[in-house]
Amino acid sequence: MKIDRDQIRMVIALFVVAVIAAAVTGLTDIFTREPIAAAQRQALHKALQQVLPVHSNDAQAAKITVNGTTIYPAKNSNDQLTGLAWEVTAPDGYSGSIRILVGLRTDGSVHAIRITHHRETPGLGDGIVNNSAWLDNFVGQGLTSKTWKVQKDGGDFDQFTGATITPRAVVKAVKGALEFFHDHHDAILERVMLAQTPDKTTTNGGQH
Repeated sequence: MKIDRDQIRMVIALFVVAVIAAAVTGLTDIFTREPIAAAQRQALHKALQQVLPVHSNDAQAAKITVNGTTIYPAKNSNDQLTGLAWEVTAPDGYSGSIRILVGLRTDGSVHAIRITHHRETPGLGDGIVNNSAWLDNFVGQGLTSKTWKVQKDGGDFDQFTGATITPRAVVKAVKGALEFFHDHHDAILERVMLAQTPDKTTTNGGQH
C-alpha cells in the first residue's frame, strides 16, 4: 500500500499541535492555580470579617465540617467561641443560584449576611448586595423572632419594587441557615471544641 506522505505530515502536524496545546493548558493551570486560590482565600477572608463578630483567630484555618457543611468558627483571645459563619445557597433566585455567607452569634441570631455570588438583574434583584438597609434587617434576628417570609407572602421582610423572587430566595436561605444551627447545635459545638486551635491572628472582624 502506497503511503501518502502529505497525510502523514498532516497527522504529525496535528499531533504536535495537540501536544503543544495540552502543554500550554497544563502550564497555564499550574501557574494560575495558586494565584486564583489565593484570591479566593482573600475574598473569603474579607467576607468573613464582615459577617463574624470580633475575633482573634484565623476563621478559615479553624474551619470544621458538620453534616457536609464547612463552618468557620470565630474565637476571641481566650479561645472562646464568639460566632460562626458558613455559606448557604439559594437555588431559586430570579437569574440562578445565589450564594450567601451567613454569620451567626453563639445564641443563634444573625450577626450579618453577605452575598458572595449572584446573577440577579442590575437595578432590581441586585438590591441584595447594594441595599445595606435591607441587609441590616437580618441583624440580630433569630429563628423565632421574625416570620421568615417577604411581606408579600405574609412575612416580615421587605421585597424590592419590581423584584420579589430575589429577596424571597435570600430570606428562605437565611432561615435555612438558622434551622441548620438549631438542628445541629450540639454537633457544631462539639466539633469546635474538639478541633485543634490554630495560631491566633488578630483580625478586625465585627463589621457589618
